[in-house]
Amino acid sequence: MPGPEPSTAGSYGACPPELILSPFRAVRYTTRDQSALARLTSPAYDLIDPDGREALELTDPHNVVRLILPRADPRGDHDRYWQAAQTLAAWRANGVLAADPEPALYVYEMVDGSTSTRGLVGAVSLVDPATGIISPHEDTMSGPVADRLALTEATRANFEPIVLVYDGGGAASEVVHGRVSDPPLINMTGTDGVVHRIWPILDAAAITRVAADLRQHTAVIADGHHRYASYLLHQRRRHAEGSGPGPWDRGLAYLVATGAHGPQVQAIHRILHRLPLQQALTSAAEVMTVRPVSVSADGAEGLLAAQPRTAFLLTDGRSWHLLTDPDPNAVLRAVDGRRSRAWQALDVSVAHHLLIRTIWRVADDESGVSFGHDVRSALAGVRDGGTALLLRPTPAESVLAIARNGERMPRKSTLFVPKPRNGLLLRAYAEEL
Repeated sequence: MPGPEPSTAGSYGACPPELILSPFRAVRYTTRDQSALARLTSPAYDLIDPDGREALELTDPHNVVRLILPRADPRGDHDRYWQAAQTLAAWRANGVLAADPEPALYVYEMVDGSTSTRGLVGAVSLVDPATGIISPHEDTMSGPVADRLALTEATRANFEPIVLVYDGGGAASEVVHGRVSDPPLINMTGTDGVVHRIWPILDAAAITRVAADLRQHTAVIADGHHRYASYLLHQRRRHAEGSGPGPWDRGLAYLVATGAHGPQVQAIHRILHRLPLQQALTSAAEVMTVRPVSVSADGAEGLLAAQPRTAFLLTDGRSWHLLTDPDPNAVLRAVDGRRSRAWQALDVSVAHHLLIRTIWRVADDESGVSFGHDVRSALAGVRDGGTALLLRPTPAESVLAIARNGERMPRKSTLFVPKPRNGLLLRAYAEEL
């Protein structure tokens, strides 16, 4: 089931309906060995499978995965969220982590081969999505929201930033691009080869310019919908308890302008474990053109990219089939008629509403559909049976247009890359009380 849609910040008046990114005292690893940061940090939590989690734990006893994906107290007396809070407190007490001496905004650059993404990390003021200031573009699921909420409430910390995109072009963008000539505070290369560089902004005049510029903008959540929903629910609970204004009115965020240095969008593929391929193909042929193709895992995304309109690949890892030309009348019957034509035309909308829900009658929830963030992980998901549904990426412009129209794409519709490395900049409430 879709997760809760909190309506919180506006109702309590904690934050004005503006895009506000505040300086904060980042909690960071104290090691001066930049190469050690690769062993201490991790990918985004939702990209870590069980094997990856264990590998990160073995890489270093202080790897941040022990905070973002904690294990329960080994004595069995407490849950894993309590354990994360104890781990955070111990690492701070032992000097593994420490807060920067002054609040700052942070310019964060990621370089992946010939492309770079550059933006600002700060504490974003939480506002009701109904204001249009910070707009989601995907639906959420209740399970991941509850998980991230429990972690936030136990630790009183944000361990990984949500990613926001906006139009840019003003003073904030000038500040971001004006800092890259300075020696960086952090300069590390992740295990995936992505270079991460971070510069603090301490100058009060520059911070004021950024604030004045951002108030004229709105943003769209590119990554972190479940975390933002958990931010809002946590804020609502604190206000309901009478806590008043506080650090729960903000959340850790990475704000990036669209354009040459903005994030890129990749597809997230669907895995239907209980749907045999032949059954999927027979049913899909009722509403789409289905034909076998000769392709490998390495060529699958290229084949999809070459299709001019809605197209999917179905595979069990051995045989491959291209689906094209969905019946427009079938699409209209399957999708919500109140949706815009732009939303109805999205590949991911056709995938979920026409194929998964209507034709295949698969429960579109955490039990019926899982996800692969690349072709190989999708194929691994059907190694023991089932069907992988491979999609084309949604253009970034379409994502922004859908969000600003007040609509939501199906959950896990987009993968914005590259993603910030977890553990480089943490945010703790204790530094703001």
